[in-house]
Amino acid sequence: MTINREEIAEKSLWVSLGSISGVGSQTYCNLLKAFGSPANVYAASLSQLKEVVSANIASLINRGVDQEHFSSLAQWLASPDNHLVTLADTEYPQSLLEISDPPPYLYAKGNLALLNQPSIAIVGSRNASVQGEKNAEAFAYDLSHHGLCIVSGLALGIDGAAHRGALRANGATIAVVGTGLDIVYPAKHRELAHQIVEHGLIVSEFALGTPSKPQNFPKRNRIISGLSLGCLVVEANIQSGSQITARMAAEQGREIFAIPGSIHSPMSKGCHQLIKQGAKLVDCLQDITEELKIQSRADATSSTTQTPKNTDNTSTSTPPEQLLLDTMGFDPAPLERLVTLTGLTVAEVSSMLMLLELEGKVASLSGGQYQKIM
Repeated sequence: MTINREEIAEKSLWVSLGSISGVGSQTYCNLLKAFGSPANVYAASLSQLKEVVSANIASLINRGVDQEHFSSLAQWLASPDNHLVTLADTEYPQSLLEISDPPPYLYAKGNLALLNQPSIAIVGSRNASVQGEKNAEAFAYDLSHHGLCIVSGLALGIDGAAHRGALRANGATIAVVGTGLDIVYPAKHRELAHQIVEHGLIVSEFALGTPSKPQNFPKRNRIISGLSLGCLVVEANIQSGSQITARMAAEQGREIFAIPGSIHSPMSKGCHQLIKQGAKLVDCLQDITEELKIQSRADATSSTTQTPKNTDNTSTSTPPEQLLLDTMGFDPAPLERLVTLTGLTVAEVSSMLMLLELEGKVASLSGGQYQKIM
């Protein structure tokens, strides 16, 4: 999308107004309701401004436009992948207009059309278990095949797995970040961020150059939930950003879904709390698609709910290995317990665990424990 000098000048007014101290999203919306546009806000008299905002904010606005925003925005928008979408633009996501404090504008990098595609948020712990990440990736993969765009926050753990699942399905994904779009956080996800820009979209309400700050992420979370029809929490402790996202989603009238886990895992307690509070318990894809009334595409698959049948009458694992897998369940267990439960020797169980780990069926955890993977 090409943009001319006049359009850049108009959009720089939006950014300039948003950069004024004390002008948050709610105050910004109040100014737009009163005056119609940022240009009209800057054209208003000091007395007119004081009728809408505090004297201090009115004085800062009355000083005029910060021209630095024009040059920095012009440089940013020179790349065809970079965009600034304002409330006045047709590309602005309609779902965000439904929330109480929509961001006045969004910096965006990638495919703008995704902003108005049916979406679902998938969020969870940064310190996710191996199984948790596999669950997030599998559900993202399947939901992508049902035509949903996967929205998450580019964080380590569940967020990254959700984005990867969508990309693996050749589906759509949006990463909502808590920094300026000229910064990739966390740095470990630099390559993932490049892949998302190429096949999806990254958005932020924060100015270019904004570093990672703890207070930015709760604000970011309201956009994740606001863009989505519902929010799936895969793993979360009691006090986590995912809980904040789920609460915001509920306040915005979105559906809340949560995957249960072991009663012994701290990463399951947040999901269990959400279920107690009314979130829908999810253990298969249909729990989400039926609630959201999403129809499957003709080529839709269901890897989270179905195990491919063995059509050649050959076994993929020996009976002792299957016995070990059946014994493990999905809760972490130490080697000694597995030996006791199976009646096999330590050497036999150790050998099988090593083989199953190489096959991706078992994960080795800290403390000498092992866990079956879906």
